[in-house]
Amino acid sequence: MANLFSGLLGNYSDVSVQELGSQYGQYLMPNEQIQMGFKLVRDTFMITDERLIFIDHQGVTGRKTRVASIPLSSIFEVTLETGGTGFDDSEITITYISSPYHKGSSIQQSTYKFEFGKKFNVQPVYVALLTVAHHNHKRLNG
Repeated sequence: MANLFSGLLGNYSDVSVQELGSQYGQYLMPNEQIQMGFKLVRDTFMITDERLIFIDHQGVTGRKTRVASIPLSSIFEVTLETGGTGFDDSEITITYISSPYHKGSSIQQSTYKFEFGKKFNVQPVYVALLTVAHHNHKRLNG
């Protein structure tokens, strides 16, 4: 019941790698491995060794599905806001390069925000994404 309630409020909850692999393995590239994943009522997002994958089940039945991804190599900034008192949730915001080329004079960037219930331990997700962003920042500016 708590997972459903947090899902209705827009918060992701933990899902096992095995469950994600059996449900969404067909969306993985050859040799791509799921590292962790989260579910929001019908929608899911996964972190693999290559990218973030967003599974958006649309419509009343949820049979129509939109799959989108962000390459990990494009993430260069990650921020964390922990839950406070009351109804405050934890948020992780990533900033990534959305243009096809990561170096150049006309680089475009976008942000994406993930919301987690305040009881969810966001530090492992934050550290994983921050590590990726740190390596990318050094690679892009080195």
